[in-house]
Amino acid sequence: MPGVAEKQTWSWDSAPLQGRTMHMARWGHFGVPVLLFPTAGGDFEECERFLMIRALAPLVDAGRIKVYSIGSISSETWLDRDQRPWHKSWLQERYCDFVRHEVLPRMSQDSGGTRGFVAAGASLGAYNTVLAAARDPAWFSMAIAMSGTYDFDRWMGGHRDREHYLTQPLYFLPNVPEGPLLDQLRQVRFIIASGKGRAEAPWESERLVQVLAAKGIPHHLELWGEDVHHDWPTWRTMLPLFLDKLL
Repeated sequence: MPGVAEKQTWSWDSAPLQGRTMHMARWGHFGVPVLLFPTAGGDFEECERFLMIRALAPLVDAGRIKVYSIGSISSETWLDRDQRPWHKSWLQERYCDFVRHEVLPRMSQDSGGTRGFVAAGASLGAYNTVLAAARDPAWFSMAIAMSGTYDFDRWMGGHRDREHYLTQPLYFLPNVPEGPLLDQLRQVRFIIASGKGRAEAPWESERLVQVLAAKGIPHHLELWGEDVHHDWPTWRTMLPLFLDKLL
């Protein structure tokens, strides 16, 4: 298909996720590695089915970026209304370990040992984008979070535990002390974007940006109009635009 880069895929049984088979795809061979997190119930090929890869093809073809995409466990955590709250936060923390110990090193090895990745995602993928960059900032130069939701208390039924705290940037970021971690966070640029249309929650993006600003973490809040909805046409417009402008 013209304008769509060659695809390579990997699959492995993830140790942090207790043997769950996880997948990763890559499009392109050169440029800044961009890690895409899927939306709520999406898998590692969602970005291809919904034409995000086609939208990014000019940047991939020009050798400016190469795109990696992974699956998620959101259907077993935040989206499962019958799941116990402690299990949701526990499994999300295991997903963080999966990204930290398996995905990021594989990307680095595939990219000649480089770091300075871009994390990106929409909807629940925006949350995972911010979480990955906030928890492991040494790996990232930028995080692009689109149409995100960041307050997960409504899915916890009043339950609080250490892993819920550690997986909620709105909770742990305000308490990051001065020191090496905050120094690393201040080397990452967070692009927080949202529309104001159907199913969007721009106030959650605004709340996150207030937390980033209070810690002196570089950020930019991008709010689009009331005709910009929580859907793939929005994200296919936003992400290529931000990447083209900022890389």
